[in-house]
Amino acid sequence: MRELYSYFRSSAAYRVRIALGIKGLDYRIVPIHLLNGGGEQHGADYLRRNPEGLVPALADGGHVLTQSLAIMEYLDEAYAGAPLLPADPLARARTRALALLIACDIHPLNNLRVLRWLAHEMRVDKDVRDAWYRHWIEIGFQALEARLQSPDTGLCCHGDTPGMADCCLVPQVYNAQRYDMDLSAYPTVARIAAHCETLPAFQAAHPDVQPDAA
Repeated sequence: MRELYSYFRSSAAYRVRIALGIKGLDYRIVPIHLLNGGGEQHGADYLRRNPEGLVPALADGGHVLTQSLAIMEYLDEAYAGAPLLPADPLARARTRALALLIACDIHPLNNLRVLRWLAHEMRVDKDVRDAWYRHWIEIGFQALEARLQSPDTGLCCHGDTPGMADCCLVPQVYNAQRYDMDLSAYPTVARIAAHCETLPAFQAAHPDVQPDAA
């Protein structure tokens, strides 16, 4: 049985949970709480599996894979079933670009270790920290909304079938909603997220239904 080392609110782990669901692959959650005891991801046992000290990590066939986009590409290449990337090279490049816009341009500036550093090392108060969070999502969503104004966009980021870009988009929208962001300026982003959230793979991956949800 595959094991996914996951934290229920981790955007990166959320992406992989969605991807596993789209692919129809069974797995078991191994919870790694990012706050308890200073963060279980920093424990020696977990660092032996993933020296980066981040989630997710996927144990599959005696191997441990890290980095959410690399894991999703592995799942697509190793297992048949619903593809996460289109077959056409240009379509694959577009889907990757949309996924990377979220995973590389938005998420790293807003993940937990950055927010904790701002709070504990820089002594930034909550209002300023929240403004930082919203600022970088707003910039990223402006670009994402513009990129989605394409005939290649359908019910999902590319066409009508969910793939890697949607696996990234939905967790980022979830984060934005947690911070009470107004998504009215990003109607295509909001529409795609709302559609995907009706699909079983996305529903099963939602933070609120994870075994470690607080």
